[in-house]
Amino acid sequence: MWKEFKKFALKGNVMDMAIGVIIGTAFGAIVTSLVNDIFMPLIGLIFNTGSLSEKYIILKGDAAALAGKSAADATEAGANILTYGKLISVIINFILIALILFFVVKGINKMKELGKKEEEPAKKPRLCPFCKQEIADDATRCPHCTSELPEE
Repeated sequence: MWKEFKKFALKGNVMDMAIGVIIGTAFGAIVTSLVNDIFMPLIGLIFNTGSLSEKYIILKGDAAALAGKSAADATEAGANILTYGKLISVIINFILIALILFFVVKGINKMKELGKKEEEPAKKPRLCPFCKQEIADDATRCPHCTSELPEE
């Protein structure tokens, strides 16, 4: 049983997948940091708030007493609130991550194309004018009908 497990675990596909997951996790941390530390503060400036997730509407409770309090403080005070800021924050986060990943994949695909050679178009085979069979380019006689071939 141990030998079977080692054979499975050290197979190329499993190791490739493990490396992919590790690199994906590290890349996810980079993208999350880029979104949370660079883009979200700029978006917070647009909405005039330190954190967009703190935007809320008071559905039930004393609006005057809760003015300027965080969403957590308002909930703790017994107010019923609608935290629309979290939804907007998650949507913007998703759009930015998708956009960043799009450009990364586009760049990777571009780099792959740079390394490729253009394939030569397939050459038409030379045919014997008498029997119409395929012959070598440098042949002077057809191997099929033994006819002498005219020079091209």
